[in-house]
Amino acid sequence: MDTFDPVDALIERIRSAAAAQHKPVLRVRGGGSKDFHGAALQGDVLDTRPLSGIVNYDPSELVVTVLSGTPLRDLESALAAAQQHLAFEPPHFGSATTVGGMVASGLSGPGRATAGAVRDFVLGARLVNGLGEHLTFGGQVIKNVAGYDLSRLLCGSWGTLGLVTEVSLKVLPVPPAEATLHCTGLGQAAALALLHRWGSQPLPLNASCWLHDDSSSPAVDVLYVRLRGAAAAVHTAIPRMCADVQAAGGRPAQMDNAQAASDWKACADQTLPFFTSPPGPHHALWRLSLPQTTPVLDLPYPVFVEWQGAQRWLWAPASAAPVLRQAAQAAGGHATLFRTSSAGGEADKAVGVFSPLPPVQRRIQTALQRQFDPHGLFATGRMGISA
Repeated sequence: MDTFDPVDALIERIRSAAAAQHKPVLRVRGGGSKDFHGAALQGDVLDTRPLSGIVNYDPSELVVTVLSGTPLRDLESALAAAQQHLAFEPPHFGSATTVGGMVASGLSGPGRATAGAVRDFVLGARLVNGLGEHLTFGGQVIKNVAGYDLSRLLCGSWGTLGLVTEVSLKVLPVPPAEATLHCTGLGQAAALALLHRWGSQPLPLNASCWLHDDSSSPAVDVLYVRLRGAAAAVHTAIPRMCADVQAAGGRPAQMDNAQAASDWKACADQTLPFFTSPPGPHHALWRLSLPQTTPVLDLPYPVFVEWQGAQRWLWAPASAAPVLRQAAQAAGGHATLFRTSSAGGEADKAVGVFSPLPPVQRRIQTALQRQFDPHGLFATGRMGISA
């Protein structure tokens, strides 16, 4: 008896769409946990969730191969059982997120600044392109350097290049020691100065975030710093960094590890009060990606600083887009409208979700889309660029 193969079924849908006289738009979707993001959501859904399961995992090789529709929580549970993890700490944004969505979005959590981004851990992938061809890129070993590294190109492509069916990821052992420092009384400039100084020293600095915490009474500036690594390195760094905080006028304290782990998870998934309590109904959540050493930006909006200064979240109206993008561009970065406001909704996206690409980069991106998807089947408009 023939068995149903969900990969074959999806390939057949794509081939039928490519052969149709009036070609439809197809939208790749896993758990839909990131449906809030992007310029447009249109097209017939290609559901990847039937593609679920771990294909191959040998903890001694530090590589796992998994089908794209696999729930991310299932993968992380399997890794945790072997005392391993995804060091870039992908956000979940709910319980339904999938491994394919993790790769397609290219989003990373608190440890990204030191551990690396999603693309740094993708070793290989299988993709169905716009012609219905099932292509293989990269491999399943860490030392895989032959040819163009097209598998990493899929990170952050948001399903516009094709349907990822399988991905091979590098995984790492859980660090033997961890500690989180909670430092109050440090303004943003002082916190950034400390982070930049520590970044130039041999310290096991893994993650950081700074905010002006209005949820406490009275409101207070807080810097959180996470250390990870060998036990000796972490334990030696704690008193040294506490002394630096005190010298800068702050008050350091070490957090309970269980509570800290919960808070870092909430930071990645944006369930902290900063992200769930906008200052007003017309404020959208903006993401500014900047060089780490960028100083405090002169902007009159609430800010949450991550990645030692490289990622800054702001609550600001959509109408502030020109000001935010000019400030980000002047610093050598870019600004993205990450979530719309409760009052503006889809209307907020009229200002553009993503910063306009320079002409050369836009031409390259459009050419890549046409190579992968010559009929424009995956041109959902999610990235604001048509094929």
